[in-house]
Amino acid sequence: MMIDLTDTKSSKINAALVEARRGMGSPTLGMVLTLVIVTDEANQYDAMKAASTAAREHPSRILVVIGRPGAEIAPRLDAEVRVGDSGVGETVLLRMHGELADHAESVVLPLLLPDAPVVVWWPGRAPEVPSKDLLGALATRRVTDAAAPPRRADVLRLRASAYTPGDTDLAWTRTTPWRSLLAAALDQKYNRILGAKVGAKAGNPSAELLALWLTDRLEVDVERVETGGPGITSVTLVTEDGEIVIDRPDGMMASLSSPGQPDRVVALKRREASDLVAEELRRLDPDDVYAATLARAALEAARVPSAASFTESPVSQTPVQDVERVEEGEPPLRRAAKEVGTAPPLKRTSGAAAGKRVATRKAVDQGEGKAAAAKPAAPRAARKKKGDGA
Repeated sequence: MMIDLTDTKSSKINAALVEARRGMGSPTLGMVLTLVIVTDEANQYDAMKAASTAAREHPSRILVVIGRPGAEIAPRLDAEVRVGDSGVGETVLLRMHGELADHAESVVLPLLLPDAPVVVWWPGRAPEVPSKDLLGALATRRVTDAAAPPRRADVLRLRASAYTPGDTDLAWTRTTPWRSLLAAALDQKYNRILGAKVGAKAGNPSAELLALWLTDRLEVDVERVETGGPGITSVTLVTEDGEIVIDRPDGMMASLSSPGQPDRVVALKRREASDLVAEELRRLDPDDVYAATLARAALEAARVPSAASFTESPVSQTPVQDVERVEEGEPPLRRAAKEVGTAPPLKRTSGAAAGKRVATRKAVDQGEGKAAAAKPAAPRAARKKKGDGA
């Protein structure tokens, strides 16, 4: 059943939900949480489809918040109430126009299920500090996606600096099968682990999180190897007994080879968004392992700022035509002034003073040249020894 409401209020939406449930003969709720999706019109269909699939495992009230801000647009709330479309739970699309889009929490709050957890998911652009967002503050769990556009080169550092218990990221969720398989492989008794390598496509935040997790848990250096993808393609653990290798070249099936063990083929398919969301809804307590991995990301960034990683390099935001070229040999004062955008004024001097200064400079130059010619050359061995300390 679907009910369209134009220029409505939260109270009328609640009344429509009750009416829809009675019309279907199911007055009881039977839902375990409220899932709030904050997205735009272009991505709302995919996000709602993934959430509806996940709701088969976790019956939920899904509130899809679509903002259409603009000072020239009159504030208005339009809603679509859908009950029974996916077979489980309820879905409400909330389109907020004008200034109302900046106050979405005032519309969402009356629609939350009483005494039930609240999860907020940003499938695309997410706030820099999710826990301080007005909708994020209502949530028990806040889900972002570092791999979703628009990409940021410093997204993991940003997630680490803004982390609050209850935060999680789908880029981390994508590493769960890899971490499970690696933990199972290490159940065998091996001698000391010497190092590790992670192969993945450039700019993959899941691969970077997996490498940081290995660094944090095994206390070894992890080499990043760029491949053609898709996603994470291989992980190698170097032990004193040999190499443990998981190789997944096609994003579907992987081969696992361990020292002293026959090679095995395991299913390691890249998962859909619905599977990732369903996994995150299974546990609503803080993810301590994710928090430790983000802490390792901040530690590595502070220790070795230029260390190789799978995150994309930041792009300069300064237009090329706005950058002045600094001439070689330019006085430091003028160079520093160019860097801040203003050059110091030239000092006015009379012609006589200028000529006197030029004559003095020529005399100094001639004297320095004579002194340099008269000074004997240093022995070859002495010059070499002096250069070694540079």
